[in-house]
Amino acid sequence: MSERHTILQGIEKDIQNILYRYMKTQSFTYTEREKEAEQFLVDHLSKIPYFREHPEHFGTWSIPGDPFDRAVCYGMVKGEGDDTIVFVHHNDVVEIEDFKLLKSYAFSPDELAEELMKIRDSLPKDAKKDLEEGTFLFGRGGADMKGGGSIQLALLERYSRMEHFRGNVIVIAVPDEENLSAGMRAGVELLAELKDRYKLNYKIMINSEPHQRKDFSQGIFSEGSVGKIMPFIYVRGYLSHIGKVFEGFNPLNLMSEIVRSTELNMDFSDVVGNESAPPPTWLYLKDSKKQYDVSMPLSASGCFSILTLDQSPAEVMEKVKGICVRSFDKIIGEMNESYNRFSEVAEPVAKGLPWKTKVMDFARLYEEACSAHGQRFKAEYERKLEYLSQQMKDGSINIIESNFALVEFVFDYIGDLAPRVVYGLIPPYYPNVSNLYFTDLAPEVVSLSEQLDAYTTRQYGQHYTREYFYTGISDLSYTSIKDGAKTLDSLKNSMPLFGDFYRIPVEAIEKIAMPCMNIGPWGKDFHKLTERVCKEDLYERTPRIINKAVSLLLENPLLTE
Repeated sequence: MSERHTILQGIEKDIQNILYRYMKTQSFTYTEREKEAEQFLVDHLSKIPYFREHPEHFGTWSIPGDPFDRAVCYGMVKGEGDDTIVFVHHNDVVEIEDFKLLKSYAFSPDELAEELMKIRDSLPKDAKKDLEEGTFLFGRGGADMKGGGSIQLALLERYSRMEHFRGNVIVIAVPDEENLSAGMRAGVELLAELKDRYKLNYKIMINSEPHQRKDFSQGIFSEGSVGKIMPFIYVRGYLSHIGKVFEGFNPLNLMSEIVRSTELNMDFSDVVGNESAPPPTWLYLKDSKKQYDVSMPLSASGCFSILTLDQSPAEVMEKVKGICVRSFDKIIGEMNESYNRFSEVAEPVAKGLPWKTKVMDFARLYEEACSAHGQRFKAEYERKLEYLSQQMKDGSINIIESNFALVEFVFDYIGDLAPRVVYGLIPPYYPNVSNLYFTDLAPEVVSLSEQLDAYTTRQYGQHYTREYFYTGISDLSYTSIKDGAKTLDSLKNSMPLFGDFYRIPVEAIEKIAMPCMNIGPWGKDFHKLTERVCKEDLYERTPRIINKAVSLLLENPLLTE
């Protein structure tokens, strides 16, 4: 006979009821509408008898200096003892531009399914099949990730009804995950405060992001999350007329070589066990020209994304520097070769080209301007940074544009006009985390994936494999950090926007450091028109798997019969 969770009887309807209302909050990331999800959560928790009796156990935690006054929403069932499990989910969603004429149905699963049925022949084959069979719930945010959030909220309410609950469970719902994870970076400070106030012992953080499957019969538990770092490259050239190409240095030539040397370069993909990080890809690339003329552009700039499993920012930036130096050397060599051939048939403009390889990080560029102009530069730099920060808050400039505007500003104070490459980092930064990196995990945490797999095999005839890194990028990245002080120094040196606008609360992360796991429902096509979540996972399997994890980690026999 299969195990029956009496505490979960009828939870399917609760999850659906929460989810349908949660999805109605059109909490588009990095907009004031994220406040709608926050208000929904406060209203929802305030109606639960436990939280009416214990108002100090739920509320909001403001994100300092946030342009939309967003906050982390939380609720805690305080039971017996110090052992605590944290549930986390994000409540922001991406835009719905690809819904076109179906935008008004994007947040209403039943109505959206009816409308999609009318155009089902135009859908991808797999999406059409899932729609016709009725096995998946469609709609923006259903999979990514208000479905997982609704499971967590339904479980929290069930736990709040229990007398003599052993342990503690906290749910934190964070905004901005799809942007800069401002919500989670504030959330760790909330958890640090709760840890001090209630003397909590954090056992694990469970996220409920959707997982993807290659095989219907096999789910995935992730015991960590991939890191993300975004290097930027700025190439300063030397202007000349296109009829005098050897008198100038075209930054596009060098930038193209750097792009080709980094795009999908597996040398950046670290390997842990049998898992490998995907190779890097470029996200942004442009030159400085505002209009057409017959001169070369003065500069070119761009940034690319690197996912990491074990590498530190310092290690990544050393690789970036190496590629920039080699690319610079190669381009100068090719230019000299071309110039020599040109000089064989035309009057040479000089005995040789003057260009030398010059590569530096942003910190060195800043120090060069400081040395030349001292306090005047520093004061003007601070004013520029404050101005750009305000523009970003107003939405009139994005974070990438702001970064390069700051680099361009520093160049106004640089006397040396020779071509050069400047490299650094653009926010956000996600640390790579994995339970592999803990040396003193409790036995029940070490064996959790194995025990849960045995449970799902027995209950549902489904195996769940374990991976050490969730590669979709998640807020679990802030559950711990390796070499926090060194990481902080690397970010300060390489990231122009690090400081008031963007920061990593390293001390708080180290204070709350805990293992993590992603246990979420099966989802497909995140961020697309056909985003959907498996109903059986959403309503039946995942809540019981998470509940099983809680019962094992808190050694709470009341959760199972």
